[in-house]
Amino acid sequence: MPKYSIVVPFHNEEENVTALYDRLKAVMETVGDSFELVLVDDGSSDRSYKLLEEIAAVDSRVLVVKLRRNFGQTSALAAGFDHAQGDFILAMDGDLQHDPEEIPNFLAKLEEGYDVVSGWRKERIDNFVMRRIPSRCANWLMAKLSGVDIHDFGTTFKAYRREVIHNIPLYGEMHRFIPALASWYGASICEIPIKNVNRERGKSHYGISRTFRVFFDLLTIRFLLKYMSRPLHFFGTLGSLSILMGGAISVFLAALKVVSHQHVMDEHGPLFVVAGVLILAGIQMLAIGLLGELQVRHYHTSQQRSPYTVDRLVRLRSPEEPSMLREG
Repeated sequence: MPKYSIVVPFHNEEENVTALYDRLKAVMETVGDSFELVLVDDGSSDRSYKLLEEIAAVDSRVLVVKLRRNFGQTSALAAGFDHAQGDFILAMDGDLQHDPEEIPNFLAKLEEGYDVVSGWRKERIDNFVMRRIPSRCANWLMAKLSGVDIHDFGTTFKAYRREVIHNIPLYGEMHRFIPALASWYGASICEIPIKNVNRERGKSHYGISRTFRVFFDLLTIRFLLKYMSRPLHFFGTLGSLSILMGGAISVFLAALKVVSHQHVMDEHGPLFVVAGVLILAGIQMLAIGLLGELQVRHYHTSQQRSPYTVDRLVRLRSPEEPSMLREG
């Protein structure tokens, strides 16, 4: 069993696959302990998988996990974590924007006893308006809502103890919230600065649209962290406030009817109906959304469903028997 597992998801990164493998291998060989590279092809349409397969054909320390289609980064990471065998697991992107030379810094922090080590792009060099401002706002909100005091939730460059990451179900785009979810389980978390390197080859898969999806994920994570085991505290509070407001309006309208003999529905009916419909519709929509999130979590945890489908695994059987293991 290897001590370290490096999990890297790839999606259309043919220009970076070989260079990243060479750099990862060089760094991990200097660490001095056993390791494996779990390289996940997330439904690439270019030559990424072909290159990964060629790498696995000559290095028994490489496991290639090929997904049947593009499931997204979180699902690709989940596939890598599920197939990783190391006691310590490190995740990074496959676009060479994460420097493999910094891996020993993560591993050193895990050896100190931390459960999660998160990278912090302290000096951002990407676009100020399109990337840095939305990122700062999102990270500030995540820190406040989750109660985890780190600066950079968005980077994939993180390291985990095996028992911690395997207790966290991943689906949707929840990979950015792993530190927050880990803290709910009592994990110790630290943060180390990392370089922010510009992409040299290939095309970025990130855009401003991700910022809006993060906002909805923030609502989900806040609800899961605070009300996952007691949803009635949340829905009960809203329900009680709704009942009190509706009761107060009803008492007010009844008083008008009794005291002044007004035709309440004629004079105040439209306002009463609009307010009632807005309140009920808002509560219903919020409840449906949050209950749906609970159902999704139940789907992925209690039934042990996976948010991905593996097409095949590729790894050498042993150095003495250079034939590849395939599972479809």
